[in-house]
Amino acid sequence: MEQLKEYFWDEEGMGTVEVILIIVVLVGLVLIFKKQITQIVNELFDSIVTKSAEVAK
Repeated sequence: MEQLKEYFWDEEGMGTVEVILIIVVLVGLVLIFKKQITQIVNELFDSIVTKSAEVAK
């Protein structure tokens, strides 16, 4: 019985749980702000293409 208590109070596995929770929160934020993120990334790529075309001239 004592070993079972020690197993449940052992905090070594907490790192994994915390990482999973952080990933879940990040995925949730990406899903919520997908449209805005897509717009920003597209604008950045458009800017990169424009600037690289200017350099190539």
